[in-house]
Amino acid sequence: MRRRPLSLAALVAVAAVSLPVPALAAEGLDGAALSLWWALPFVAILLCIATGPLFYSHVWEHHYDKFALVLGALIVVPLYLTHDAGVATTTLAHTAFLEYIPFILLLLALFTTAGGIYLEGNLHGGPLVNTVLLAIGTVMASVVGTTGAAMIMIRPLIRANDARRINAHVVIFFIFLVANIGGSLSPLGDPPLFIGFLKGVDFFWTTQHLFFETMTVAGIVLAVFVVLDVALSRYERAQKLVARRDPTPDAPLRLHGKVNFLLIGVVIAAILMSAQWKPGIAFTVAGVELELPNVLRDLIFIAVTVVSIAVTRNKDRTANGFTWGPIREVAILFAAIFTCIVPVMAMLQAGSHGPFAPLLALVTNPDGSDNAAAYFWLTGALSSFLDNAPTYLVFFQLAGGDPQVLMGAKAATLAAISSGAVFMGANTYIGNAPNFMVYAIARESNVKMPSFFGYMLWSGAVLIPTFLLATWLFF
Repeated sequence: MRRRPLSLAALVAVAAVSLPVPALAAEGLDGAALSLWWALPFVAILLCIATGPLFYSHVWEHHYDKFALVLGALIVVPLYLTHDAGVATTTLAHTAFLEYIPFILLLLALFTTAGGIYLEGNLHGGPLVNTVLLAIGTVMASVVGTTGAAMIMIRPLIRANDARRINAHVVIFFIFLVANIGGSLSPLGDPPLFIGFLKGVDFFWTTQHLFFETMTVAGIVLAVFVVLDVALSRYERAQKLVARRDPTPDAPLRLHGKVNFLLIGVVIAAILMSAQWKPGIAFTVAGVELELPNVLRDLIFIAVTVVSIAVTRNKDRTANGFTWGPIREVAILFAAIFTCIVPVMAMLQAGSHGPFAPLLALVTNPDGSDNAAAYFWLTGALSSFLDNAPTYLVFFQLAGGDPQVLMGAKAATLAAISSGAVFMGANTYIGNAPNFMVYAIARESNVKMPSFFGYMLWSGAVLIPTFLLATWLFF
């Protein structure tokens, strides 16, 4: 078997545990001292993801891991050449141990368990069925997370529409609603809200304060989908574009792999445990403090993955079209993204002293008060291209970082940050982790998905006007 390059996560982890860490050297990366040149590898990985499948698809599909490795190295190597080894090691170890590894292990657990839930039989993907499936997935997203809901619902939705020649729009609106907007009503729904919960935001605060925003935005997007799907369905029938024979034979509906719902519950319980159980036990690796509950949570994610593989029948996964390709692609590309984003986040965290000071100044009114609309759009714009969880954290801290004040006097600001991070993750394929996973699964199922920029045309036409209306109504 051909050997593949190590993932960037593995390289970072190896560096973190093997390089020396001088005492008191790990004060963190000084974003104020960095130039915008450090952002170029991050821009490059975004452009590669955007252009690879469109302009050099064969090269990209066979060598995207090498692209990721090289671009990650363009951050790691200069970081060690220009900074103290302790600062570089701790910065990369922090990204690996506290951000990337928990992130990808959670995705792996949800991907594996959801991939073991197989709905036998066939639904016929007309406008009514598609609307009901999208609505169910949108509601599920705040309960099992956008990743869990997306992985459970995407394959039945694709099979339901596999007889239609025009079906990419169904997956696009699925990304809008299930993989993003639907996750805005609880900390379990999307990583940014979970970070807010860890920072002290009440569990049900988002449910209470984002309910009308979420219902409005989701309702408008779903209504647009209904109109579009009805029109395209009629066009297909008029042009006789629907396949004469459904690729998925009709059969009674039957749910297999129900034990995986229990395993998803274990994943959720592990997340809540890590947030609420504080025994005060921790140990330090490469200057990074690893708390026992978080380590235990990540081990539970691994255990859930192993148990799911063991207890789910192979024929159910095969019938579900389950392969490891999508999660492997996501793991490698997001390893590069998490590595390349390190200096970008440091520059953002430098606030008014950093290269992005002109952008951050936009969130303050002339009288010194918060501009909620600016918080909504700036958080959302960055969340469209950066990982929305650390982006949320940056603006949470920029707004003062005191959860009691943000839930009270600055409730509009916190609502703007929260909704901007979650809603606008739908603007691009890389705005939220499930987006790219759904995209990869759809392409693997022969759905003709739009390119990176083609998808942005869809989000620009549907989501941006909706967000402008939400700004006028709520911010």
